[in-house]
Amino acid sequence: MKGGDGLDALQAKLAIQAHIACARQAAILAGGQGTRPPGGPAGDAPTPFSPVGDIRRRPAAFLDRDGVLNVDVGYAHRPDQIEWLPGARETVRYLNEHGYYVFVVTNQAGVARGYYDEEAVQALHAWMQADLAHAGAHVDDWRYCPYHPDGIVPRYRRSHPWRKPGPGMIQDLLAKWPVTLQGSFLLGDKESDLQAAAAAGIPGYLVDGADMLGQVRALAG
Repeated sequence: MKGGDGLDALQAKLAIQAHIACARQAAILAGGQGTRPPGGPAGDAPTPFSPVGDIRRRPAAFLDRDGVLNVDVGYAHRPDQIEWLPGARETVRYLNEHGYYVFVVTNQAGVARGYYDEEAVQALHAWMQADLAHAGAHVDDWRYCPYHPDGIVPRYRRSHPWRKPGPGMIQDLLAKWPVTLQGSFLLGDKESDLQAAAAAGIPGYLVDGADMLGQVRALAG
């Protein structure tokens, strides 16, 4: 590895660690939730990545992560594994600019299977949020489910209502944000995503990977 490459990697790692530290501190100041995994099912406060202010009732776009925002390479958990799908960041920005909450709801069975831990999920989401910011976009809140009934890590080896096709992640966000169901929708890449949306009472659609922005423009009116 060249010296410059090593420095860049170190700087990226330090930036992610600083982002997590700031997020945890913000959570502590907001109500003592700093030890809760951001977006995981262990707690029930909004994640510290959520912007402050402009809290009003409006529709929401619920987005799966792998296969919708980024190429699904299988159990992605590091920034170098993330390749944004064409139009993904522009789509998030469009939704931000047109009055939609943007939420990510993602199954992360890699935690239960022992491939990575929850901190890796949180760090990756912090990195994705920072990268979205460079495109003038943001996700309002993140949810992930680390459980799987066939997992090898005992604490995560079980069924859980947050795991899609269960609606738990969507329902948790609906309970914590002033979302109007009218106009809300989910974009996914699997039938289980659509089933989760239906169980939560919102329409779900398979993402158009060739023209995601055009699809969302049509859905958002």
